[in-house]
Parts: sequence; structure tokens; C-alpha cells
Amino acid sequence: MNDRDRRSERGTATGIATRPKEKTKRPALYKVLLLNDDFTPMEFVVHVLERFFHKAREEATRIMLHVHQRGVGVCGVYTYEVAETKVNQVVDFARQNQHPLQCTMEKE
Repeated sequence: MNDRDRRSERGTATGIATRPKEKTKRPALYKVLLLNDDFTPMEFVVHVLERFFHKAREEATRIMLHVHQRGVGVCGVYTYEVAETKVNQVVDFARQNQHPLQCTMEKE
């Protein structure tokens, strides 16, 4: 038996302490929602969807009609910071153009 084996038997062996790897969580996602109103022109809503959410004209029109018919529609799903920025951009742009369009976000 060598010295290392003897130390192991006596409980004096040295080793490397390791920490378990921490798993990185995926960030929470948030839906950006447009709310229907009776005053904002449909074409303006389509423009907002194209400009801020990079939707093609056809998809922007589909979302706009969904918002018009159902009262609310999802523009996209993003991390908190991105969703918050998009909500602020849409609301500010609507105000600058004197439209009451509302945009909100909710956790997915």
C-alpha cells in the first residue's frame, strides 16, 4: 500500500472541491399587444406593425383585422426590455400622430 492509499483510509486524502454547474434560465418572454379603438385609422395600425414589428404588409393587415374584430392582437413576443421598448415606441408614435392607439405587454 502506498502513502496515498494509507491517507485515503485515514480520511486525510486531498481532492478538488467542485461546485455543481448552475443552469442558466431562459429569460421570461412578454407578448406585445395592440388594443382596438374606434378612432385610429386601420392604415396607421398597419404602418405601426410594419415599422416597429417588421411585419410584411400581408401579415400586418391580418393582425390589424384581428385587432379590429377581436379587440386585441399580438404583435410579437420578446424579452422584457425589448417588449417595453416597443410598447413605448408605439405609444409615442401614436401620440405624435394624434392617435389614441394603445399598446401593452403581458407575460407569456
